[in-house]
Amino acid sequence: MTEIDSLISALSRTDPSYLYFTLFFIAFLENLFPPAPSNLIIAFGGSLVGIGKLSFGAALFFATLGSTLGFIVMYYVGFLLGKKLIDSGKPRFLPFEKIKVVEKWFAKYGYWLVVLNRFLSGTRAVISFFVGLSEIPVAVTLPLCAVSALLWNSILLYGGYTLGHNWRSLEEYLTIYGTAVLVVICVAAGLFAVRFFLRRKNA
Repeated sequence: MTEIDSLISALSRTDPSYLYFTLFFIAFLENLFPPAPSNLIIAFGGSLVGIGKLSFGAALFFATLGSTLGFIVMYYVGFLLGKKLIDSGKPRFLPFEKIKVVEKWFAKYGYWLVVLNRFLSGTRAVISFFVGLSEIPVAVTLPLCAVSALLWNSILLYGGYTLGHNWRSLEEYLTIYGTAVLVVICVAAGLFAVRFFLRRKNA
């Protein structure tokens, strides 16, 4: 039995109030320490909705609240500490010039990335950090990331609810989806890098 299986087994015997807290906490934690198994746990929460142990509305509220607060925490890490971290030269794997280019890119397309952030598995913490670093207004960022989290968590909960005891079959689809997203992001990043170097060479 894997650690996730053990966790899910324990959660199935847990009081509903603790389950709501778990949905909140795992959704919050993923933004700070990815990859946390939030997608799978939230889908499992949907199966518990199906057997009447949890309320769909309450489960969606706590999962979305956790996702949104986690995003905002990383946003402020980028907003308050990002420039100091970059100026210190500690992230040597990311040259200063490239970080500046990425920062400008986020300043231009950041709103769309906030809306899509919950659907981009594995990059959520990076997106929230750079959105904060780019100083995109939190008054706009907060509702956009809340909407993104609401939509994504609704899909996971409804999937778990619909599949019932077969909710684990979602794991395979989530893995395929995550891999596809990663490939698309890598290709897009590669094209962006090529375009950047070609422009720099021509200049």
